[in-house]
Amino acid sequence: MSETGGVREVKSAARTVDLLELLAARGDRPARLQELADALEVPRSSMYALLQTLIGRGWVRTDVTGSLYGIGIHALLTGTSYLDSDPRVRIVRPYLDEASDALGETIHMGRLDGHDVAYLATRESHEYLRTISRVGRRLPAHMGALGKALLAERPDEELPEGPYEAATPNTLTSREALAADLGRVRERGHSVDREEGVPGIVGFGFALRYDSPAQDAISCSVPVARLTPERERRIVAVMREIRTKVEATVPAGGGAIHWR
Repeated sequence: MSETGGVREVKSAARTVDLLELLAARGDRPARLQELADALEVPRSSMYALLQTLIGRGWVRTDVTGSLYGIGIHALLTGTSYLDSDPRVRIVRPYLDEASDALGETIHMGRLDGHDVAYLATRESHEYLRTISRVGRRLPAHMGALGKALLAERPDEELPEGPYEAATPNTLTSREALAADLGRVRERGHSVDREEGVPGIVGFGFALRYDSPAQDAISCSVPVARLTPERERRIVAVMREIRTKVEATVPAGGGAIHWR
């Protein structure tokens, strides 16, 4: 049994969290009882009892037949509370609006969570609405501009061994290729994702260094068909200016409780 801070993990609590994370990761693909029991290696009867408890509390929902299960509305309410209580997100949001107004492109804020980036805020382009990244979604850090900007703030020794998952033919799937790219990120001061996470989309990522190492980043996503060298220079200049404004506004250490 694993331990956290010298305290033994509570098996029932861990099982509940594992179930909620599994349902959340499935998105719009509901699961059947046996699928969930098999995935978490839990007896079918135990899984059924847990699901019924969580349905009653609003954390899991089921269809009219009672045979399909998905994440419930209370997960949304809790996630919204996280965003509303985070001072960094509150401070950064107006600057996302400023970048969106200046560039007319999709602007994101994300936070590193293990080997993934969680999207905390998004301002959509009025011209292009197909990008798949939305608030609350996660993307492996090696795939996108946000993640690469944050990985570059850390030593390459912390990179996991490959091969990495590929989302497109351009995804960097080896540790060596990713490390080489992160070296270029450090030289430029920002990351570039050229259709590595989403086909047809180029992203430019900028770490927000009010934490050390940076935990948050902002990015601009642009359809490759609209990207010219002049447009790229404009995007980089605006996003650098936005980063400078954010870092000047947020106190050192992020002005927040240092959560673990």
